[in-house]
Parts: sequence; C-alpha cells; structure tokens
Amino acid sequence: MKVLLAIDDSRFSEAAAKSLAGQFRSQDTEVRVLHVVEPIAISEPPQMSPGYYPELEEQLPQAHELVDRVAKTLSSAGFRVTKAVVTGDARSVILDNAAEWHADLIVLGSHGRKGLGRFFLGSVSEAVAHHALCSVQIVRIPS
Repeated sequence: MKVLLAIDDSRFSEAAAKSLAGQFRSQDTEVRVLHVVEPIAISEPPQMSPGYYPELEEQLPQAHELVDRVAKTLSSAGFRVTKAVVTGDARSVILDNAAEWHADLIVLGSHGRKGLGRFFLGSVSEAVAHHALCSVQIVRIPS
C-alpha cells in the first residue's frame, strides 16, 4: 500500500503520523512524507522568474528538517519512506503528488478551523477529501 502523509509543523500532523504508524503494517506500506511550503502570493509578479519566492529561503531548510524528522521516525518503525518538500498551493500539491505517485491513501491532520478562520484560511483537508482520486484519512484531535 502506498500512503501519502501530508504534514505541516503542527500537533495535528504529528497525530496523523502517529495514526498512520499505529494502524498499518510497516512491511506492507510505503510512505511518502510530503510538506508543502506555501508562498505568500501564489502567482509571481511579471518581473520575477516563475517559482522564485525569496521569502521562502528561510522556510525551506526548516521544511526539510521537519520532513527528515518524520521520515526517520517512520523508517525506524520499519516503513519504506520517501520524502518530498514542494513549494506551491498545499491543496493542489497534495492532490497532484498523490495522483502522480499513485497513492492508495492520503493521510493528513485537520486543524479543525471553523467560522471566519475556515473561510479566510480555507480547509486543506476538506479540499483534499473532496477532490482526491484515492481514499483520504483526516486525523482530528480534540482542541
């Protein structure tokens, strides 16, 4: 089974990783740990090269450290693990990565936002659940 674990640096993603490790047999499961670094502006101004986001230069090393840490934990538990850090819109990147990799399942945590927070920030987990070509497991924890 191929499981895409989409993470950010939150307790919700930590819960998703623990859930994955607790419910799947490591010898039968390949996990891709994916972290998406989102730029402030999704579209570049015309004077900038596509894909160049200077504000992300500090975030990328931290993103790689996060992915490495989670991947190491899952590898220690016996899972076959690959890693990916991608820049872009989290919803699109998760869905595209899962489709290209032929994931059987996407696992991600939910921040549980409601009201205006959900309206302004959106719900990545909800968008992934509605548009994924495979099954999606959303891990929620009490707030």
